[in-house]
Amino acid sequence: MSRIGNKPIKVPDGVRVSIGDGRLEVEYRSQKLSTSIPPGIRFEMKGDILTAVRDSNEKPYPGYHGLARSLAANCIQGVSQGFSKSLDLVGIGYKVDVRQKAVVLSLGYSHPIEFPIPPGISMKAEKQPRSIQNYVATIIISGPDKQMVGQVAADIRSLRRPDAYKGKGIRYAGEMVRTKVGKKGA
Repeated sequence: MSRIGNKPIKVPDGVRVSIGDGRLEVEYRSQKLSTSIPPGIRFEMKGDILTAVRDSNEKPYPGYHGLARSLAANCIQGVSQGFSKSLDLVGIGYKVDVRQKAVVLSLGYSHPIEFPIPPGISMKAEKQPRSIQNYVATIIISGPDKQMVGQVAADIRSLRRPDAYKGKGIRYAGEMVRTKVGKKGA
C-alpha cells in the first residue's frame, strides 16, 4: 500500500484538471502545467477530489503510484499558489542585479556573470534581516513548476558555492555552512 499514492488531492476552486491519454493537464487562469502519467496508474475525479488509482500490485506499479500522485499534487499547487526558493548571497564585494531577462551577479571573478531567466520563472533580489556575517542580499526565485524552480536555484548556487573557510558564496536560505579552521601555528 502506498501511503502517499492513496492520499486524495483537493482541487481548489477555479482549477481545471483534464485527464488525457497518459497526461494530466492542470489549468488555472493563465497558467497551465501538464505531467505524464506513469503506466499502470490512472486518475479519477469525483467532485473536487482527485485520486490516483493503480491497476496492479506487481513490482514497478506501487512505486509509480506515489510518484504520479506527487506530480499531480505539485502541478495543482504550482498553478494555484506557486513555488519559491530563496538564495542568500554572502561575501564582501558581491553584488546582484535583477534585470528583465537576466540576473547579473558579481561574485569575485574578473567578470560579471549574466544568468538568463528562463520563461515562467520570476526573480527578485532584496535585502532581508539576516544574522550572517558579510550578508549582501537574498535572491527569491518563484514560478509554477517546482522542478524548474529547484533547478534554476541549483544552477545559480553552482556559480559560487559557499567557501569552506570563510563561508562566502551563494547558499540556500537557512542552509548551515560549516567552516573549517584555517592554518594554526607559525
